[in-house]
Amino acid sequence: MTLRLAGAPLPLVGRARAYVCGITPYDTTHLGHAATFVWADVASRVLRRTGVELVTCRNVTDVDDVLDAAAERAGARFDSFAAVGQFRFDRDMAALGVRPPTHEPRAHNHVDGVVALAAALLERGAAYERDGAVLFRAGQVPTPEIPADPDETSSEAPWPGADDPADALVWRPASPGEAAWPSPWGDGRPGWHAECAAMALTMLGPAVDLHIGGADLRHPHHTHQAAMVEAVTAVRPFARARLHVGTVRVDGQKMAKSAGNLLLVGELLETHPAAAVRLLLLDRPWASAWDIEPGALDAAAARLERLYAAAARHGRGVAAADAVTERLLDDLDVPGALAVAEDEGGEAARAALAVLGLA
Repeated sequence: MTLRLAGAPLPLVGRARAYVCGITPYDTTHLGHAATFVWADVASRVLRRTGVELVTCRNVTDVDDVLDAAAERAGARFDSFAAVGQFRFDRDMAALGVRPPTHEPRAHNHVDGVVALAAALLERGAAYERDGAVLFRAGQVPTPEIPADPDETSSEAPWPGADDPADALVWRPASPGEAAWPSPWGDGRPGWHAECAAMALTMLGPAVDLHIGGADLRHPHHTHQAAMVEAVTAVRPFARARLHVGTVRVDGQKMAKSAGNLLLVGELLETHPAAAVRLLLLDRPWASAWDIEPGALDAAAARLERLYAAAARHGRGVAAADAVTERLLDDLDVPGALAVAEDEGGEAARAALAVLGLA
């Protein structure tokens, strides 16, 4: 079976592995978060329909400066604060029909793995120690073609004293009051990219078939996560294919807490069916950034009703349902699959509703 993503074939036999960059659980789920996880769920459903089992690892980044700051403002411990955020996220994902991942590692349980990763990178000469910090030589990693859209990159402040401003933290000393763990370089805490690298290695091994996340994680997060794993294992590439889900925007601005333009999934579900919210996220090319327009959810709800009506019609049978699958195997072409479903009705519409999680 071959899935095509971004024009490139991804042959798969029997079983596939996906690493999905999960949440930092300091806020409830907004529509931008949900888009990534709904698309990851659809990729899994499409593969299962063709007989391929997708083993998914979706991490929880519960060791993070932003999370710590939010917990401190709330007067809570970082771990208990994260647990509440995780509960709310799980509730929203269940409502949207996103199936639980096979593995859901939490960063605080994998600090020892980050310490082992740092030691291995040092041994291979891919990292260096500087005043209690371990830095990965990311400045020597080939940089992918970075999109011109600033919403499709993330940024980090250079670590003071780094050999190259692009070098990435694997381990760093903890600031006063922060949670810290012991290491050969002193008490400290993991770097963000290193957390994901360690969790991916532990749960899925040295390589994955799909690396999934929002478009803003493309670089440097995914670049450096993959480079760290490759430097330790010498297995290349870390990911055979990547699914970077397009940014959700409001009035041309990326949806983000800092922008004050969040549309929370829980609030949307108070006024619209969960399947309509899911369809809103899916009825478009997965890689494209898009603006949510007034009335978009109502339009999605109306299309959902048309699909239900089409499913009740008599159709052409298995051949039409197979045409839906073929569209989805071609770059997860949900708009194309929905067009077939509405035109053909019957088995085609029922297949589309089932594989897209809209039934």
